[in-house]
Amino acid sequence: MPTPEPSQKAETTDVPEPERVGAPGPDPWEQMPEDALNRPDLGDASGTGTDGRDPVEPDGPPPADDVDGGPGEDSGRAPAGSWADFLPSPVFVLLLGLTGFAGWLSWRAVELDWAADDTNVTPLVPPLLILLGWIVSLAVHEFAHALTAYLAGDRSLRGSAYLRLNPFAYRQAFAGLVLPSAYLGLGAFGLTGPPTYVDWDRIPSRGRRVLVALAGPLASLLLAAALAAAVSVLVPPGNDTTNWAISAMAFLCFANLTAALVNLLPVPGLDGFEVLAAWTRGAWVPTARVNALFGSVAVFAVLWFPGLNDALVNQVYALFDLLLPNPVFAGVAFYGELLLRFWA
Repeated sequence: MPTPEPSQKAETTDVPEPERVGAPGPDPWEQMPEDALNRPDLGDASGTGTDGRDPVEPDGPPPADDVDGGPGEDSGRAPAGSWADFLPSPVFVLLLGLTGFAGWLSWRAVELDWAADDTNVTPLVPPLLILLGWIVSLAVHEFAHALTAYLAGDRSLRGSAYLRLNPFAYRQAFAGLVLPSAYLGLGAFGLTGPPTYVDWDRIPSRGRRVLVALAGPLASLLLAAALAAAVSVLVPPGNDTTNWAISAMAFLCFANLTAALVNLLPVPGLDGFEVLAAWTRGAWVPTARVNALFGSVAVFAVLWFPGLNDALVNQVYALFDLLLPNPVFAGVAFYGELLLRFWA
């Protein structure tokens, strides 16, 4: 009797069995080829690739900001930036507009029209005009320092409030804006704060440091000359005026001229000290710069004494009589001082 052959098992094939209802299917991410996500142009917002690995750094030198240590650092070349870093701030444009509007109101003496007949009027718009004009003068004075320092090698000022003519955003707003305004109101003469924002160590040569120090007084002198020329045209020789706007311009001329002259004194806190410091490298120079604000206050206190204050004012008025064609200019400037100090 033949022996029965054992039953053969069914041959297996690669065809998957039909999925059962409710059973989980294969994971599609496991079926994706390994190099499907290895594309250099894909990445998430965190800066890593979609496969969780850090992106490959491109060949070549790092960006300029990485080399320079960030915008504004001095690495031997101008830092990254744009021409907008040197545009006047919108605050300065608004300041000019307010000054012009106050000047128009003072020219028209509108406060006399607002008051009733036979009423004593204390003008308040002309003091506002003088204050706004003085703040503009301060911004121009500090801008001259900052621009010359930038051109001389101090790149840290790029885009700052000093180069954009915004006195309300100064690093040392008290020394650069509040004190000079108080000097003008209390002493009736111009005096600016110390240029402590300049990094003098970044300026390589003595000659450049001298130019940076003298740039501010030169700007104030040019402003004084422009105001004197405008008043001389508006009030030609043989004429006199009590116009509020013209008197305010004459006093602003006096303030800028005194600011230029007083700042030439070689006292810490004044521009003349930096001219002296450019020719000496003594250990006392950094200490004097740290305490420059006290020197500025001390100079104001000395010039505030009646005897010295009268001597300063008389010398400047004598200079007006010598250089300007109309001898009444000093009297017009004095009337502007009276308009500013209406409380005196």
